[in-house]
Amino acid sequence: MKLAKISTLVCIIVFIFNGNAQLTIDAEVRPRFEYRHGFKTLFPDDVDPATFISQRTRFNARYKNDQLNFYLSTQDIRVWGDVPQLNTADKNGFGVYQAWGEILFNPNLSLKLGRQEIVYDDQRFFGNVEWAQQARSHDAALIKYGKEQFNFDIGVAFNQNDESLIGTTLTTPNTYKSIQYIWLHNDWESLSGSFLFLNNGLQFIDPDNADNNQTRYSQTAGTHLKYSKNKFGLVSNLYYQFGKDVNDNNLSAYLISLEANYKLSETVKATLGGELISGNDTNTLANGDNHAFNPLYGTNHKFNGLMDYFYVGNHINSVGLIDVYAKSNIKFNKKSKLSIAAHYFSTAQDVQENNTDKQLGSEIDLVYSYDFQESINIKAGYSHLFASDTMEILKNNFDGNTNNWGWIMVTIKPTLFTTNNQ
Repeated sequence: MKLAKISTLVCIIVFIFNGNAQLTIDAEVRPRFEYRHGFKTLFPDDVDPATFISQRTRFNARYKNDQLNFYLSTQDIRVWGDVPQLNTADKNGFGVYQAWGEILFNPNLSLKLGRQEIVYDDQRFFGNVEWAQQARSHDAALIKYGKEQFNFDIGVAFNQNDESLIGTTLTTPNTYKSIQYIWLHNDWESLSGSFLFLNNGLQFIDPDNADNNQTRYSQTAGTHLKYSKNKFGLVSNLYYQFGKDVNDNNLSAYLISLEANYKLSETVKATLGGELISGNDTNTLANGDNHAFNPLYGTNHKFNGLMDYFYVGNHINSVGLIDVYAKSNIKFNKKSKLSIAAHYFSTAQDVQENNTDKQLGSEIDLVYSYDFQESINIKAGYSHLFASDTMEILKNNFDGNTNNWGWIMVTIKPTLFTTNNQ
């Protein structure tokens, strides 16, 4: 209730004082049921599978005139039953997911300030992680330039856990200290290309000597290429990481991917692809060198199988990954479609010195989507992982259980109010 009152008040104030502009107010309610029996890691003996319903609720306001874009998105994330029915406050409460203003200097140049999504290309390295109910946003400043087929962004962010009179040591967990990046993109007739360079600063805290606290920087440079002509398409990612990791190891790592797709008909599209992500041999850093690539702020759920065994809060600084996959998208009609994906996983490096078998297993993912109406979508999915002996070694689980995952999600996104007085 508090979320709706505050958001409505802000939107009314914006509308009253800015009548000669465009205002849109919309909302989202997204409950999702999940059955987890080996999701993210191998299922152990003598436990029950997890079942729950999570929900995301958002209230969004968009405002636009010739000199300004403004966006506010508040959200509440909950699991059904996480607080008693007569509780006076929610467990997590609500928060601001996005709150930014974009100053339009001219049709080609703008400055975007505030809490915002940072999304580029196929979201391999910067993405909003839309699957996660909470999703991802950044407190950042962006200078954006775009003219015709060319776009150029410069982004910076500097994080601190609170206002302070002394010091700049960041203690907020699971976030970066500072980032600076540039992104260039150009579209040609059949080809598009992007270049990204990121300077990523992570806070190191010395538990024994506060004077040794420092920000350690790694760099990532990469390109995203996309070719499309007639029914055929190619997509490729090439990234290289260097500099220092947070533990002061020398970083030298890479990601290479290539994907080909072909439209068999107006309703069927087939895809073949592969991805190589470098790692450390036997899960060990040698001589202070780290060869494990980290996709950092990408939408990792989108890649390497939907069961999130790799790079979704796990498999960091590990043995790397080789993912060979085939996908098919089938459109039954204007309202319904089915996607099918099969992955074959291997490690990029050996898991153990006496075990040269790099095969991790395979995974099948099925997702069905149905548009009940314009503002209501229903999705359901089922995934099954077939683990190898090497996967059991990697996950330290030798119980040999079935590993599968099922879910169904309803997304309701109505437009509550819109006007255009320009």
